[in-house]
Amino acid sequence: MIHLTDREFQELVDFIRGNFGINLSKKRLLIEARLFSVLAEKNISSFTEYFSLIRSNPEELHTMMNRLTTNHTYFMREPRHFEFMKEVILPKLTENRADKCLRIWSAGCSTGEEAYTAIMVMKEWFGPCSGWDYRILATDISTKVLDAARTGIYSADSLRNLPPGWEKRYFRKQEDQVYLLSEEVKKEVIFRSLNLMDAFPFRQPFDLIFCRNVMIYFEQETKNKLIQKFYDSLKPGGYLLIGHSETVQRDTVPFRYIEPSIYQKG
Repeated sequence: MIHLTDREFQELVDFIRGNFGINLSKKRLLIEARLFSVLAEKNISSFTEYFSLIRSNPEELHTMMNRLTTNHTYFMREPRHFEFMKEVILPKLTENRADKCLRIWSAGCSTGEEAYTAIMVMKEWFGPCSGWDYRILATDISTKVLDAARTGIYSADSLRNLPPGWEKRYFRKQEDQVYLLSEEVKKEVIFRSLNLMDAFPFRQPFDLIFCRNVMIYFEQETKNKLIQKFYDSLKPGGYLLIGHSETVQRDTVPFRYIEPSIYQKG
């Protein structure tokens, strides 16, 4: 097995932190384990040679990030957010909204369960033929998870926390205990590749942003800058939902604290 030298390890950590905001300084064994097969497939004899390759080839850089980023999620994860969405966010955001349009962003969407859950919540809340446009933009740095999300194919385990009746309503059971999400839900989510460290390309602000369990990999300065970018990307009164283990330093960004992991732009 090819091992990282101290210099190579620090070079990779600095490169990923500088370009993607992700801190892998305590993940040396994980890096070696996940990239060893890549080096073997390409008949590369050192990480130094591999680094030269990823710097000159965007596709190889995508491959590396696909290998290094861990993505574990499931439907209705951290359910309090979706309860709050039904009880507070949707009633407030739709009050006196003449254009009947909601702009929602799932940032760091992984394999799509978060965005698709939000769509199902809105379908239940609005009901059929409401006339509301509530499609979701879902972004991630990993092209691998985005490809998986677009298929809408999920394991039985990922559906385990769905409310009664949702499995039958929104999924079709396939062979080998996998489930296919209905086109009715899939068509409402647009998946795009996006590095959160880059300037956001959006022309219009959002009503609601999900960025849950993404910033746990970032250092505090990077988190603060990203949260400010989220604030600037929200409409007045818009909401930011983050992971339950994450926090916003309210002395650095003027978000209004609602409850743990839920913040509102004034």
